[in-house]
Amino acid sequence: MPEMQGGENLLFLTDEQLRQGIEAMFFAYRGFTADPDRILADMSYGRAHHRAMHFIARLPGTTVNNLMRILGVTKQSLNRVLRTLIEDGLVESRVGTSDKRERNLFLTENGAALEQRLSDAQRARMRAAYRAAGPEAVSGFRQVLEAMMDPEMRRQYHAIRDAGA
Repeated sequence: MPEMQGGENLLFLTDEQLRQGIEAMFFAYRGFTADPDRILADMSYGRAHHRAMHFIARLPGTTVNNLMRILGVTKQSLNRVLRTLIEDGLVESRVGTSDKRERNLFLTENGAALEQRLSDAQRARMRAAYRAAGPEAVSGFRQVLEAMMDPEMRRQYHAIRDAGA
């Protein structure tokens, strides 16, 4: 990674520059989640439902335990979310083929349609931001995000990213 970028020495950022970056992350996250939040509010769902559906869509057949690991939530917390998604016909839980104790998760047709709608909203916002910032900024942004991840999260991210490639 280059030491100089945009006239700033990246090794010597001031506390003010770091604070501005932190605040930008907070406001960017609010924007990134605003469109899906509006869609989910009409259904009495929240971000936990969206995150679960996102990763079930990315990893069809994933187990409950794997989804817990990816989301970093407790079994009790995830079960509350999954129960509503299953009851509402958005997620299907199937008995595992190799281990009957496992439950493999799949989006139903309605679940896939909702997940697509939520993701389309986020992709549109991301696409517009990427186009406005340009390719070098996009690459730098990804590098910053990956550098902020804990090593185990980075491994999970790469595994999921590579599974969809």
